[in-house]
Amino acid sequence: MKILHVISSIDPRHGGVTEGLRQLAEVSIDLGCTLEVATLDQPNQPFLSEFSFPIHALGPGATHFQYSPRLRDWLFAHVPDFDIIVVHALWQYHTVAVRQAALRHGVPYVVYTHGMLDPYFKKAYPLKHAKKWLFWPWADYRVLRDAKAVLFTTEEERRLARRSFWLYSANEVVVNLGTAPPPGNPAVQREAFYSLYPELRDKKIALFLGRIHPKKGCDLAIRSFGSVLSSDPNWFLVMAGPDQVGWRAELERMANTLGIRSRVIWTGMLQGEAKWGAIRAAEFFFLPSHQENFGVVVAEALACGVPALISDKINIWREVKDCNAGLAAADTLDGANALLEEWVALGQAGQNHLRANTVSCFEVKFEIRKATENLLATLKSLVPHAAHNRDYANV
Repeated sequence: MKILHVISSIDPRHGGVTEGLRQLAEVSIDLGCTLEVATLDQPNQPFLSEFSFPIHALGPGATHFQYSPRLRDWLFAHVPDFDIIVVHALWQYHTVAVRQAALRHGVPYVVYTHGMLDPYFKKAYPLKHAKKWLFWPWADYRVLRDAKAVLFTTEEERRLARRSFWLYSANEVVVNLGTAPPPGNPAVQREAFYSLYPELRDKKIALFLGRIHPKKGCDLAIRSFGSVLSSDPNWFLVMAGPDQVGWRAELERMANTLGIRSRVIWTGMLQGEAKWGAIRAAEFFFLPSHQENFGVVVAEALACGVPALISDKINIWREVKDCNAGLAAADTLDGANALLEEWVALGQAGQNHLRANTVSCFEVKFEIRKATENLLATLKSLVPHAAHNRDYANV
């Protein structure tokens, strides 16, 4: 099977979606697919050389909509070369261009919404939602309506997607997402992290790892840490991730007001051995987010044997709870406080019980190869029978 993935950007700084696509692509190729990616990144971006599969960088696009005649022309010329197209995300021109090219050539396409139909955005950004209504009927509504399938990574995401726009039509399919097991040597990775932050050696770490963004509940993490854990001098809160919207200075002032500025460590974006070392050094992973379609980093923490303390707005919270590999509560200050209080109340034996379930939870629910096999089986079922005559029988 020959697959084209289309995404607005594959820049690693954009977080879980781009990392998820990279891993998905590598496993798909390993399973026998031919796979390429088209993006609206500029061709001279240095991160493009980091990928092991062909990437067609056709940007930049114009305006926030990312309009790109170059992408449109490339798709109309090359869509017939593929058996199926996988479109990632919504609200930008690449979705419209794929629909037009796919319908023109009779090539099926599917859409991963990546949580962008979550009603959280309707409540959090009502003005933006009103503007999206102007765009929805003639653009992404039609993109979803005409897709062979609209892919959701959890049943929770599928259920929530129906609540954003009353004008909605889609062939809904749930296909689980996943991530790769952590690479490398755990001891070496921990040392890589401690070499950067030696003051954290032999300390107890609550780890937030993600974008510094209001959606992620960073303020809840800081305030609840100050309320529940700061009385124990061995506890530190590590805030690891890029400051995408310039919020860090305000959060640092909050920590200072709470008297915990020296106990909150800001690392910026961690990558490679240092990132894995931070996860492995943590007592637990802490993400009181207001909305997460999947939460790749939650799965990564579980894969490292680290329990996840998360909000019930992360769409895999039920899976984590069912495996008894973490705790979940509301995305409020009371909820964040409850997570930390329950962790303390568990005691060492209860905390170790959660840890003992983390890796098996990852392997059963979130391992990338199983997830990719599931996706490929779904895609193959949507490809016209004539395309099966190609030499991709092993997929």
